[in-house]
Amino acid sequence: MTNLPERRELRISDAERDQIAAILREAAGEGRLDLEELDERLTAVYAAKTYGDLEPITRDLPEPATRPAAAPRGDRFGGTPGSRVVLGIMSGFQRKGAWVVPEELTAVAFWGGGQLDLREAKFEAPVVTIRAFAVMGGMEILVPEDAEVHVNGIGVMGGFDHRASGVGAAGAPKIIITGFAFWGGVGVQRRASDAELRRRKLEG
Repeated sequence: MTNLPERRELRISDAERDQIAAILREAAGEGRLDLEELDERLTAVYAAKTYGDLEPITRDLPEPATRPAAAPRGDRFGGTPGSRVVLGIMSGFQRKGAWVVPEELTAVAFWGGGQLDLREAKFEAPVVTIRAFAVMGGMEILVPEDAEVHVNGIGVMGGFDHRASGVGAAGAPKIIITGFAFWGGVGVQRRASDAELRRRKLEG
């Protein structure tokens, strides 16, 4: 009779790689990993083929708290956006709190900076596209932890952060971020809402 392979020798799925990547991003958000370590471990995750390959990547991290997947929220979609273009030209912009993310949004930072915080926002549609352009400037985009995120932007003598890309929970928005950074940077981070972070701190 053929011996069955040990679990650590079994092949892993893309969904399991994404789950480990989410654990690493959360650990970085808590300050357990710096950005260089996060990059190294994410590279190792997506190169992993078996459970055994994954074991050393999270061995020194605590077990993540079990949290249910986000349930669909009836009030998460809909509304009328105030603007479909935000500009920071030799200045800055910020969208935060209760605002409506349009189905298509263009954000430009030229010799300036800006922040788009989508964590408490409503979404005009289940799928939104953000075109982010940073020219000799910087931009930060904060996305909900449970969102499906696809980052397709490029950096030319600048940086466009792709580490937030990944699958989301059922009923969560799908966020597509594209554009370019020239002599500047676009940072994209998954992060819990301020209220959720306070709740976790109290529980911890």
